[in-house]
Amino acid sequence: MKILRIVLLLVLSFSSACQIGDSIADISETELTHIRLPMGYIPNVQYAPLYVAVNKGYYEDAGLEIEFDYSFETDGVALVGANELQFAVVSGEQVLLARAQGIPVVYIMAWWQEFPVAVTAMSDEGIDTPADLEGKKIGLPGLFGASYIGLQALLNSAGLEESDVMLDSIGFNQVEALVAGQEDAVVVYTVNEPNQLIGQGYDINLIPVADYAHLASNGLITNEKTIRENPELVERMVLATMRGIAASIGNPEMAYEETKTFVEGLDFSNEVVQKNILNDSIEYWKADQLGYSDPESWENMQALLLEMGLLSAPLDLTKAFTNQFVLNVLEKQR
Repeated sequence: MKILRIVLLLVLSFSSACQIGDSIADISETELTHIRLPMGYIPNVQYAPLYVAVNKGYYEDAGLEIEFDYSFETDGVALVGANELQFAVVSGEQVLLARAQGIPVVYIMAWWQEFPVAVTAMSDEGIDTPADLEGKKIGLPGLFGASYIGLQALLNSAGLEESDVMLDSIGFNQVEALVAGQEDAVVVYTVNEPNQLIGQGYDINLIPVADYAHLASNGLITNEKTIRENPELVERMVLATMRGIAASIGNPEMAYEETKTFVEGLDFSNEVVQKNILNDSIEYWKADQLGYSDPESWENMQALLLEMGLLSAPLDLTKAFTNQFVLNVLEKQR
């Protein structure tokens, strides 16, 4: 896992947004631009940086008013691609799959630096490596999304085909299905369901995708039209979101408290489990250069999708993602 440079963390967490902040001061004081932001999942402590960015005024400083939308990831991609919305939080494979269909979405900021999907099983099942999945019944939300892609990456790493395992679409009920013995293993978010299982006293094995493949993961997308016609809006969105990520990394306790505003029932949940989820998530957000998207992760993702037959031909990856807005923000913070 890459280690976040302390200097960058302090600059992004506690600066007043320097030159770009000055340039948007008049906007934030007069009229805020409303942004409906699809997230792809239910309200969760893993979204702490976005909640922090709202509560600490980072989005407002950038002239933005954020409305969180917890609809499906694919819906967010479609709406942004059609320019009905300007931004969404999605995983890397969704960008490439969309562009293969002519949907002009562009990934503009990496949030999760490694792919946060894993396979977990009860320790007495003896499932320790991807090779141990052969012949096993594996529960997953469905044959779509990051969970499905992550599982394929693990199977490929062991030279296994999908036909070598039994896949069971179970929705987002991985914990319940595993505890009930309905599945030999389940596909999970590395930081989420495993912590729930451990919190319930179960002894589990975990096989993270990140141990076997470096893939483009969750981040911010926009579309080509917004980049072309309103690059300042894109830069402001990137800046405010990066500030939220950096602040959360720098002060997890603060981030947890701010999350309570948005996640109903967090006060009554198992605090140890929820804080472990947040702390484990933070490890996936850290980077030498916050927000930067590694080109190699995109090459690996494209190769995996081609092997799975989900892409029929290679794409121009330079059009699928850009680091320009992240670099602009960093340059203006110096």
